[in-house]
Amino acid sequence: MQRSRGSRSRSRNKMTKVSRPGRSNPITRKIQKFNNDDLVHIIIDPSIHRGQPHTRFHGKTAKVIGYKGNAYILALNDGNKSKELIVRPEHLKPQE
Repeated sequence: MQRSRGSRSRSRNKMTKVSRPGRSNPITRKIQKFNNDDLVHIIIDPSIHRGQPHTRFHGKTAKVIGYKGNAYILALNDGNKSKELIVRPEHLKPQE
């Protein structure tokens, strides 16, 4: 039998959340707003599966170019290719 190579394979450390006291999913992360041309860091929250980008984009910085429903459309370069991602705000952090 061939082993599974799903989107969450080989991501044990990346997709592990440290248990801390208090709320694990604060509502402020879900209701944060971004404007066009804002720079955001993609930090995946493994406890929320909806609107999650692929693990290869974890830790990258992208630019907000629009929105689609509750999610944001991000533009970033992956090597030499420019890519667009659709990511929900729970997985984004504003760049200071």
